Amino acid sequence: MATISYLTRIEFDEGLAKKLPDFCAELGMTRPLLVTDAGLTALGLTAQIGGYFATMPAVYDGTPANPTEAAVLEALERYKAEKCDGIVALGGGSSIDLAKGLRLLAVHAPPLADYAAVEGGVAKIKGPLPPMIAAPTTAGTGSEVGRGAVIIMEDGRKLGVLSPLLLPSIAVCDPELTYGLPPQLTAATGMDALAHCLETYMSPAVNPPAEAIALEGLARGFGALRRAVADGRDKEARWDMMMAAMEGAMAFQKGLGAVHALSHPLGALPGLSLHHGTLNAVLLPAVLRFNRAAIGAKWDKLAVLLGGAPDEVIARLNAEIGLPATLSAMGVGEAVLPAIAKAALKDHCHATNPRLASEADYFALLQEAF
Repeated sequence: MATISYLTRIEFDEGLAKKLPDFCAELGMTRPLLVTDAGLTALGLTAQIGGYFATMPAVYDGTPANPTEAAVLEALERYKAEKCDGIVALGGGSSIDLAKGLRLLAVHAPPLADYAAVEGGVAKIKGPLPPMIAAPTTAGTGSEVGRGAVIIMEDGRKLGVLSPLLLPSIAVCDPELTYGLPPQLTAATGMDALAHCLETYMSPAVNPPAEAIALEGLARGFGALRRAVADGRDKEARWDMMMAAMEGAMAFQKGLGAVHALSHPLGALPGLSLHHGTLNAVLLPAVLRFNRAAIGAKWDKLAVLLGGAPDEVIARLNAEIGLPATLSAMGVGEAVLPAIAKAALKDHCHATNPRLASEADYFALLQEAF
């Protein structure tokens, strides 16, 4: 038996950000907290979005590159002090995931780790939660239509908090919000979207609709990513990348795999603040090779779609769009690899890889990508 569920309300079109006040009103939000990051504030986007409202919303823009429980608690203080009744998340996956953590703790007692999937926390998450709108400014994580938030906990672990209740009430996908994204970030977030599509398709769970969406997202994103990196104002490429990112997250309800099981603990390494999408890109070729024997005809289907051996095509794409080829080039030290391999076994994505990996397997994959 397969239990299949999809998803939340999605509004997708250019210029939709201007309608955020209307969407808030539909959800009964009168005092939203705008959750974003300092970079978007510096670029003027926070003020631009706030200007669409009759009164500037309260703002929390302290989202770090990899969201932390400490930042969630800071945002919670702001939420309570401003007597907010809902959340608008503006930014990439970090801001959206932080907003989901805030939404959870607005009506649940900390610590966040109590609600992590690997700690049996799914059943502890109860509704109703405050309404939340997610407006992505990158095309990668797809967190705007995801049921999870990946957050670095107070104990240093980077864990996934998962529940259908965490799905944003409305995802407002406006490709115009990605027009100013720099090439490097376009490349990194774009590879995150492709990794979601690839890992979902390879996952052994039974969910044909998810596989179909994953393949459509992969084809769309693979066709658009180079153009989006080369010309950040290519409207068609930006539209396709935002759609591919959304599709990747719609699909990964089916489950991810070893790429994410490794990238999550790598992203929690102190002092490095490694970008999640870049990590996924670097790890993908090795994991594709590792999974080849387990996915059978799916390998051949991917080869047709991508125009060559999937591992080789992805490695070439990474190079073409300016991403590093190795973990060492990202600043990862070899001494941390054993601990990362051990941590990957405890990640919520470990169980849905098509070929179940051992600690030794994970260590070998890390060495291959190093």
